[in-house]
Amino acid sequence: MKRINLLNIGRILLLLTAIVLVFIILGMLNTPGKVVAQSEDDPQPQIDTTSNLYCLSCHAEAYNPVPLPSGESLFIQIDVTDFANSTHDRNDVTCVHCHQDISGFPHPIKTAQTLHEYQLQRDASCVECHEVQANQTKDSIHGQLLSQGDPNAPTCSNCHDPHAQPYMEELSKTEHSEVCANCHNGIYQEYANSVHGEAMIKDDNQDVPGCIDCHGVHTMADPRTAEFRNSSIYLCADCHTNAAIMDKYGLSTQVLDTYVADFHGTTVTLFEVSEPGQITNKAVCYDCHGIHNILSVNDPNKGLSIKQNMLVACQSCHPDATTNFPDTWLSHYIPDKDKYPIVYYVTLFYQILIPVVLGGMAIFVLSDAYRRLRMKFIKPKPVEVAVEGEEVIKHD
Repeated sequence: MKRINLLNIGRILLLLTAIVLVFIILGMLNTPGKVVAQSEDDPQPQIDTTSNLYCLSCHAEAYNPVPLPSGESLFIQIDVTDFANSTHDRNDVTCVHCHQDISGFPHPIKTAQTLHEYQLQRDASCVECHEVQANQTKDSIHGQLLSQGDPNAPTCSNCHDPHAQPYMEELSKTEHSEVCANCHNGIYQEYANSVHGEAMIKDDNQDVPGCIDCHGVHTMADPRTAEFRNSSIYLCADCHTNAAIMDKYGLSTQVLDTYVADFHGTTVTLFEVSEPGQITNKAVCYDCHGIHNILSVNDPNKGLSIKQNMLVACQSCHPDATTNFPDTWLSHYIPDKDKYPIVYYVTLFYQILIPVVLGGMAIFVLSDAYRRLRMKFIKPKPVEVAVEGEEVIKHD
């Protein structure tokens, strides 16, 4: 009796197992596979080899890079999550829209010998959607280096990963600058220790300038030219004349006005207007403050609010400058009753004295000229002289 019950239980288990297997098989048959397209002529579904899903079915797991003749490695793996968050995928840009020579597998044989050459070939498709940016880049220092065949010059995809590039406004200033650091790491490290870099990287301060705030994105000029040097004062002035920013940190917004008013600025601005390509030896902002290594004016070693540090800065152009040379420096402030009052009142005295003296001289000269002209062109009337006992004598 027990054997019969065990046999019945075994049969029931086998039946249940068979039923489960049937459902699993049916489920697998009904599970949708890759994206397919079905034509009217061919009722059988065809695999769509141009869909992003089809491309990612291989490239999401392409762990092994492709070796190039130069010995470099071309990495072809695509992170699915990064790609889904990219501006291309979010705007329904397909893989074959950029990779126009690919319509299925196997892919056409690549002719690029180096990674740089491959990037140039691939990035040629960027101009179809980004024509304005592409034309701007041609005139930039990066574009000039590319046209000269410099293998280290960045292409579009060096800065904008086409498989992971988010919307530009979604990137912070630090993330923008980190892109630049891929090629300019030494400068980035120098910048990271500056008053600007520390505030941006450590404190996420969006008031300070990052790389592209000074150099631009696609319009980067060659910073070694006279044109860049002569116009660099306006790069600094963009932020340092903005009261909404400077008032937060107690900094003067009169930097441009005071600079242009002194001998250095007057000369540089004249060159900038009349001879922009002419080199001048007059100091611009970064000659005194530094370029990427700008420190706080209160820094004990380099800060220009400390007289000894200012003297060192002055002596870079004026080697004979003595210890009292920096005493005339007014820290980019226009003197007023509260800031440098002695200079203010002396200036006010001369602003009154000089017009009064010159005005008085002008009145004297004009009155004297009038008297001389009157005597020359206007004859005096005859005067009648009467003598006692005699007739009046008339002078004709």
